[in-house]
Amino acid sequence: MEQTLAGSWSVVLGASSGMGRACALQLAEAGSHVIGVHLDTGQRQQAVEELVEEVRKHGVQAHFVNDNAASPAGRERVLPEIVERVGDAGVRVLVHSLAFGTLAPFLPAVDGDAPAGEEPISQRQLDMTLSVMAHSLVYWTQDLLRAGLLDDRSRIFALTSSGTARVARSYGAVSAAKCALESHVRQLAVELAPRGVAVNAIRAGITLTPSFLRIPESGELSERARLANPHRRLTTPEDVAEAIVLLAGARTSWITGNVIGVDGGEILTV
Repeated sequence: MEQTLAGSWSVVLGASSGMGRACALQLAEAGSHVIGVHLDTGQRQQAVEELVEEVRKHGVQAHFVNDNAASPAGRERVLPEIVERVGDAGVRVLVHSLAFGTLAPFLPAVDGDAPAGEEPISQRQLDMTLSVMAHSLVYWTQDLLRAGLLDDRSRIFALTSSGTARVARSYGAVSAAKCALESHVRQLAVELAPRGVAVNAIRAGITLTPSFLRIPESGELSERARLANPHRRLTTPEDVAEAIVLLAGARTSWITGNVIGVDGGEILTV
């Protein structure tokens, strides 16, 4: 791969698995140093250390921090480390790949339509899901801008899904968060345009990430998508990462405020 991002710095939120992991690796392959923020238990520490070594094999620096990127306290702890490492180079790429939220339904089930004892969503759960998966994009952008780390080379990407316009019983809160995320992308794109910073949402096709597999309907959804996708396969994290690296390497900030499909045509047929 041509090193279009050689010597730059990328910050990947949710870097230890799924699309965040793939982005960290492909950004490194394109020559970017990587700061990864992830939230994992000690049981996954070895996997994270192996990922860091994979990133460094591309001849770049890698610094991964195990902290809650969606909390104010977590951002307050991590931001000084980012400032210290990137220095005057600034942040070329910010990837928002935070995928933690409730899968509770909005209302009680009717006539055994859902597992017994399943409780409807609470205000705390709904607020948490939107805060983690949507609002945190705004807060990270504010913090990086205040720290002087965004300039006319900076590119911001948030990961959304076609679930913004489709309904599954367990996906209501996540769907709402993704809708809010896309709205935040449009607003940030307009407000950052005078600074030359581009902001886009990447709408991935159905991808077998750990977060997707937690959805009770994941098996049915993935099989339907696989059969209907014109490419006869599902989207992979690498497909998504490749698109982000391609867009991040563009010199123009004129591609901004969009929801860009990376799904092999899935949305056309499913």
